[in-house]
Parts: sequence; C-alpha cells; structure tokens
Amino acid sequence: MLHTIATGLAVLGAVGICYVGVSYLLAPQKTAAGFGLPAWPTGEAAAFLPVKGVRDLVFGLAVVALLVAGLPQAVGWLFLVGAITPLGDMLIVLRHKGSKALAYGMHGSTAVVVAVTGALLLLG
Repeated sequence: MLHTIATGLAVLGAVGICYVGVSYLLAPQKTAAGFGLPAWPTGEAAAFLPVKGVRDLVFGLAVVALLVAGLPQAVGWLFLVGAITPLGDMLIVLRHKGSKALAYGMHGSTAVVVAVTGALLLLG
C-alpha cells in the first residue's frame, strides 16, 4: 500500500513539474510572476526564464522514464536529491525579498513533499 501511495505521489509530482516546465517554455513572463520574486528579467535577459522550464520538464520526464523502467528506488533517490531544487528556490525568493508566502507555502512545502515521497519510495 505504501508503495502505491508513493508511486502515485511521484506520478503527480512528475505531471505537475512537467506542466510548470511547459508553462515556462510557452509563457515565461506570465508563469514567472507566480514564482515569488519581486521582479523578473525583461527584454533580452528574459531569455533566461525558459531555462527553468527546461530544468523542470527534464526532471518530470526523468521521473516518468524511471517509473516506466520499473525503477521506483531510483525515483526515490531522484526525489530526495531533487528536493534540493525547491529548497533552493525558497531560499532564493527569501534572499531577494520576494513573497514569504510563496517561498514557504509553495517552494518550501514542495521540498518537503518531494523529500517525503522520495523517502516513501525507498522504504516501500
């Protein structure tokens, strides 16, 4: 049962982060507004925003690939290591005086859920 719940969380996480990644690729300025930082690059510097989209999309697709390959333990390790990304995002938002609500509520809680999912996959 634990394995099924953990796998379900991993699939939801993969779909969710793929959606975020595609959103950053298709509408980077609009999507970036919800990240929590007070300002985003504009003009030529805005070309940096899709970098986040690629990063997120690749993480989600890696999860899907490992699940399809039948490697839930590898997904567990990927999630444990991958929890550093939303933790880092939270710290970046806080350091740059962005929204504390989004820093803790979105990025911090995501880091916890990703880490717990990883641990559940390794235990299950």
